Amino acid sequence: MKRYTMTVVAAAIVLAAQPAAAAEDVERLGRDLTPLGGERAGNKDGTIPAWQDRSVLNPGWSYGKPRGDFFRFKDDKPLFVIDAANADKYADTLTEGQKALLKTFRNYKLEVYPTHRHCSAPDFVQQNTKANVGSARIGPDGWSLADATVPGIPFPQPKSGIEVLWNAKMKYAGVGLLMPTVWVMLSPRASGGDWIEAKASQAYHYPWGKKGSARLSEQAPVEYYTYFNYASPTALAGQALILTSYLNQPSETFYYFPGQRRVRRMPSYAYDAPQVGFENQYTVDEPRVFNGTPDRYDWKLVGRKEMYIGYNGFGMYDPGADRRKVISPDGVDPKAARYELHRVWVVEATVKDGVRHVAPKRRFYVDEDSWSLVGAEDYDAQGKLWKVRESFVIPVAETGACDNPAFVQYDLSSGRVLYDQASLGAGQDLKWLTEPDDPKLKESFYTADNLRTISDR
Repeated sequence: MKRYTMTVVAAAIVLAAQPAAAAEDVERLGRDLTPLGGERAGNKDGTIPAWQDRSVLNPGWSYGKPRGDFFRFKDDKPLFVIDAANADKYADTLTEGQKALLKTFRNYKLEVYPTHRHCSAPDFVQQNTKANVGSARIGPDGWSLADATVPGIPFPQPKSGIEVLWNAKMKYAGVGLLMPTVWVMLSPRASGGDWIEAKASQAYHYPWGKKGSARLSEQAPVEYYTYFNYASPTALAGQALILTSYLNQPSETFYYFPGQRRVRRMPSYAYDAPQVGFENQYTVDEPRVFNGTPDRYDWKLVGRKEMYIGYNGFGMYDPGADRRKVISPDGVDPKAARYELHRVWVVEATVKDGVRHVAPKRRFYVDEDSWSLVGAEDYDAQGKLWKVRESFVIPVAETGACDNPAFVQYDLSSGRVLYDQASLGAGQDLKWLTEPDDPKLKESFYTADNLRTISDR
C-alpha cells in the first residue's frame, strides 16, 4: 500500500487560508493527531501502540492474488481469546452488544491479535482533510452535509455525533467499489428451514472520490450511487435496483421486477423498510453498519473508548473460502475474524419526536484511524438490545486507505445471522477503483431508463 506525505508548500497554503484558531487545529494533523484526525499516541499501558505512517502490505500484490498473503503481519499469533467464560475480565473493552453475543451465539469468540495502527490515505486526501478544518459545514437542518473539500475527512476533530457519522460516510475509498459476485447470507430460522443465500453483483460509485481537490457544494449532492442485481435464488433472480443516496435529502430507489418487465420508483424503500427477499430480517438502512439518510435521528457524541474490533481480518473477504464454514448459525468462525484493540468514537442515535423507526435507539462505534463504522447496536421499542452489527477493516492496496464493506448482523431476538457486502466464498475479489474508467462509475449509468435497458437484455 502506497504512503504519501503532505508537501510543505501545500501545508503552508492550507494554513494561510485558515483563521488563527483553526490554523492551530490544522497543525495538529500529522503532529499529535494522525493525518485523518486520530490520536497519534498509543495508550498508557502500551496495548494500543502509536500510529505509524507505514504500509502493512508487502509489495507484489495484483488483482486476483489473495490479499491476506501480502499482509506483513499475517504470521501473528493470537494473544488470547475472549469467550463467555472470561468476558467479565475484559468487560471495559467490550460493548454491550459483544457481551450479549458471547452469551448467545456458541461460535462467537474474539481471537485477539497484536494491534497494528496504519490506516491513512493518499496525500491529496490528507491535504483536503486539513482544508476542511473550520470550513466543512453541516447544513441548517442539523444533519445534512452542506460543504467540504473532497475527497477528505470533513471533520477530523469532530464536535458532534453527526460530524462523526459524516466522517465515516465520506472516508476515502476511491471513485468506486465493484463487487462482481457477492453472497448475501441469512441463517435459517430457529425452528428449522433453509439458509437464504442470494447471489448478486453490486457496484458503488462515489462521484466525489476523484483524485485532486473539489468543493462538495459545487457538485451534485450525492453520497453514492449503487446498482444491485440478483442472479439467484429463483425468487429473486433478475431483480435489480439503482439507488442514489443523497447528502441532503432521502435516497431515491428504482427497482426492476422481471415478472412485470418494468421499473418502479420506490420512495418508501428506505430507512427501516425490509429488503425484498429476507423475511423482515434486513432493513434498507442496515448494510455496512449504517446506510442511507440520517435525518430520522438525533446524533449524540458520547466520547471515545478502547474496544476490540475486527481489524486486518482478511478471512472475512476471502473469495476462495467455504462461506458456510466461515458463517454459521452459531456465528462467525473466530479464525476468520481477527480482533485488535483500538480506540473508537461512540455515537448514540435517538429517533426524533414525531418520527418512527423500528430501532428507536442505536449506538455506533467508529474507528478513530480509518473512520470506519465498525460496530452498532439496535434497541427495540421496549429499550431491549435487539440487533448487533460488526464490520471488518482491512488495508486496501488500490486506494492507499482502509475500508470495511464486509459486515455481520446478529439478531438476538430471532437468533439469525446475516452476512453481506463482500467477497467471502464468491470466487471473485472486490475491486476498488481510483479512476472512473468503468461504465458503472459514470453518473449516467444510475438512471431509471438505464436500469430498464440493462435489465431487459
